[in-house]
Amino acid sequence: MTASVDTRSSLLDLARAAYRGISLYAPDRSPCAIDLSDNTNLFGVPPAALSLLRRAEAPTISRYPSLYAGALKVALAAYRDVDPSQVVTGCGSDDVLDSAIRAFGEPGDLMTHPEPSFAMIPLFARMNGLRAIGVPLMSKYDIDAEALLATGARIIYICSPNNPTGTCASDASIRRVLDEAPGVVILDEAYAEFSDRQFPAEGARRENLLVVRTLSKAFGLAGLRIGYATGPAALVSEVEKSRGPYKINALAESAAVAALTEDREWVARHVATAVRNREGFAIALRALGLYPIPSSANFLLVPIPDAQMIAAHMRRAGVAVRPMPGLPVVGDALRISIGPWPMMQKALVALQGALECE
Repeated sequence: MTASVDTRSSLLDLARAAYRGISLYAPDRSPCAIDLSDNTNLFGVPPAALSLLRRAEAPTISRYPSLYAGALKVALAAYRDVDPSQVVTGCGSDDVLDSAIRAFGEPGDLMTHPEPSFAMIPLFARMNGLRAIGVPLMSKYDIDAEALLATGARIIYICSPNNPTGTCASDASIRRVLDEAPGVVILDEAYAEFSDRQFPAEGARRENLLVVRTLSKAFGLAGLRIGYATGPAALVSEVEKSRGPYKINALAESAAVAALTEDREWVARHVATAVRNREGFAIALRALGLYPIPSSANFLLVPIPDAQMIAAHMRRAGVAVRPMPGLPVVGDALRISIGPWPMMQKALVALQGALECE
């Protein structure tokens, strides 16, 4: 027994010190009849993308994909009204964020982010040898621009609409950060399509701004892992170096191009439905005596005591939601993705049953 423990200890010594103590990302993903836990598109797959995947030919699978997803860059550039040289892609927005942190931060540098926000950011910072400092959101969920700038961080991360609160940072706060930041500002807009408060498209003009988005949410392609960022060509080029070639598989690139060029109306229609259902679900929650945070994303964050216990009750009733215990500023909460209304009705029944069991 002692030898086994000693061997394990010796093997851990081979790993980077920054990785010790990091656990694998492991939310409860066991099968559930209705899964409202991951903020993906619950309305289906864009039809042109699905058709293309079904018609894929052997070379698309047997050969390497394009080096840097050139066709996808062109389609994304048209979607975001920028030049293809101002677009970088990756294996999901996580990959783009990780690559950007690695590109712009030296080991030992400081990175700052609001709290609560995307939980992977401090982990990406740590894995790349940076030190991460969280700055609590202000009372109305705006970012604290003054406190973020006061850290002197080389990289400032802002998520708007923010995960998990669903709230948007004010334009004034973002502009102040951009104007005074000593280094790069990463603006994560994964949920921008669901918001009517998008920050103006300044990524191509601001030399220190990288805007990161994804096709996992509104475009319904989470399983294909398509993320991207826009910004000045010089900034984008550094992320591309960090991220390396062949990061988008050929099938995913082709399907994403089809969705961007042929399925935009489908996406817009289902985004509108998600927003309408989000507002209807918020009204129903308030009728139960709950007060969800007003959201600009495709989910609602619902402050609630004993969030983990409530989520466990709901899962047993066939509805998965994400418990968020002990969030800074918020406290215990449930994050609930928005889907077709029949799913939301079943979520309400499961939630009401969980509350009655308390």
